[in-house]
Amino acid sequence: MLRLLYQYVHRFGQKLVQRRLLDPVEETESPTTYLNILDLVILGVGGSLGAGIYIVAGALAKYIAGPAIIISLLVAALPCVMCGLCYAELWARVLRSGSVYLYSYVTMGQLYAFITGWNLILSLFVATACVARAWSYSFDSLIGNHISQTLEGTFSPYMPSFLATFPDFVALALVLVMIGWIILGARMPSLVIKVFTGMNVFVPIFMIISGFIKGDLHNWQLTEEDYGNASESSDIYRTGGLGPLGSGGFVPFGLDGILQGAALCFYAYFGFEAILTKGKEARNPQRSIPLSIAISVFICFLMYFGFIAALTLMVPYYQIHHYSPFPQAFLHVGWDPARYVMAVVFLCTLLYSLLGAMFFMSRLVCEMADDRLLFRHLAQIHARTGTPVMAIVASGLLAGVMALLFELRDIIELLLTGVLLAYTLGTFSVLILRYQPSQNFVKNEKTEEETEMEPTLEGNPLDSEPEAGTSNILKSLWFPPSTISTRKSGQIVYGCAFLLVLLIIILSLILDQWPSQVFSGDPVLTTVAVLLLLLITGVTVIIWRQPQDPSPLMFRVPAMPVLPLVSIFMNVYLMTKINTWTWTQFGIANAIGFVIYFGYGIRYSSR
Repeated sequence: MLRLLYQYVHRFGQKLVQRRLLDPVEETESPTTYLNILDLVILGVGGSLGAGIYIVAGALAKYIAGPAIIISLLVAALPCVMCGLCYAELWARVLRSGSVYLYSYVTMGQLYAFITGWNLILSLFVATACVARAWSYSFDSLIGNHISQTLEGTFSPYMPSFLATFPDFVALALVLVMIGWIILGARMPSLVIKVFTGMNVFVPIFMIISGFIKGDLHNWQLTEEDYGNASESSDIYRTGGLGPLGSGGFVPFGLDGILQGAALCFYAYFGFEAILTKGKEARNPQRSIPLSIAISVFICFLMYFGFIAALTLMVPYYQIHHYSPFPQAFLHVGWDPARYVMAVVFLCTLLYSLLGAMFFMSRLVCEMADDRLLFRHLAQIHARTGTPVMAIVASGLLAGVMALLFELRDIIELLLTGVLLAYTLGTFSVLILRYQPSQNFVKNEKTEEETEMEPTLEGNPLDSEPEAGTSNILKSLWFPPSTISTRKSGQIVYGCAFLLVLLIIILSLILDQWPSQVFSGDPVLTTVAVLLLLLITGVTVIIWRQPQDPSPLMFRVPAMPVLPLVSIFMNVYLMTKINTWTWTQFGIANAIGFVIYFGYGIRYSSR
């Protein structure tokens, strides 16, 4: 009985860590043209500049950080660059264009990949609802708010408190139209794509110029007396004890507002995937890929910095329209014609972003269904159009229902929580993989028996070590007996990495809940924080002492293991700034995912 139980548990554990092997790619001729750093930067900037920041900019400036939102953008850019570099090494190990889900499945195993993929789907799902709802608000504002007034007067008395004040049928209709467009396999001509990309660049440039002309520095120096009779009917986001308008000045909501704003700005920079899709064509990828990622994030920061600075200079932060900030800013300064121009451009960029979010969401759902981690019927491809019809309809309808029933403010943070977690997992996997023995991620002609023997061959340098006793095990933490990574050194890194994440989570929670006590010298909290820092440092040194995988890669993350750990710490700390209600929603969404995985995916997965 015990033997059967052991075998069942062993098979179950093997399934959780089973990796997906890639099909071999036919060797083709080298690309005739190579992309330089400028080409890659253009790809990265084009992929990053989009509607994501346009949606949250008004709410962040009004309720979270005030004019100091520009500092939040800088804080968010730093971990994004680090995540981008780690993502580049994941790509270099797999050498396929794909999502973090694919890289996680190939390198880390099935359960790890499902968590990553499910959270990416959740993020794209919520992003679709957010963009659709934002488009509806902007369109309604352009025509005088007649739609919202009619719907609110009709449905408001019957809507539960946890839902929107009225159902947004415009947002639902927009999602349904996009579902039909994608199902038909309609593709945008390259000229249209270039026009939309140009619009994404036009918005910040026009806002920056307008800010120079109509901006007023006094709007960064407001006091509580300047508020006058300004009042707010509701406080959308938590603002501590400062009230809905803050305490005035450039940083009305304090350091906590800046950090919470940084967590919500994180999504705005993720366009570096476009760089990695062309990584094989890059000239000198070891240098060009990290430089292009860093430069593209820096350029996006400058653009975001410029137009949000212009917005907060043109309009006092407490008067910013949180759903349609940019068109309403021109109305505030008396440029009514510019308001209509900006509104039309804004609606077009939102449409383009909505189409992109729904397209990638359906493709990711189809890919996971093809791996049998989600229901296999979602992977059915229409014979004529070549589109995954069931994946498009299922994911689109759920996103449409969310756009119909939920307020934009209630789902924005949920979007960013999934993104933060998914890319933190990607960063963590880079830390683990660098210290593992060389692995083959591509299918070959070896038999299964030969494949199973490979770990034993890789572990030959340490064949006699298991008999060495506890003293040698402790000694190997600081003085590894081998100069190349082995199974044993890899296991040490595994354990240390998970311990580090636990310590980082505890430290982040302490710094979030009791920051003033920690830095003011509270004997208990300060001692605990210092001990955690010492433990983190010691475990990091143990990882640093372990031998790394010497396999040649097109790109390797520098400053290993410090850079991934700093990235993980910043991501985890930013996640502590997300409110409890959002974490409750996030937990429910992931609980549903685990029910699907353990009820279906783990039994029927095909890899």
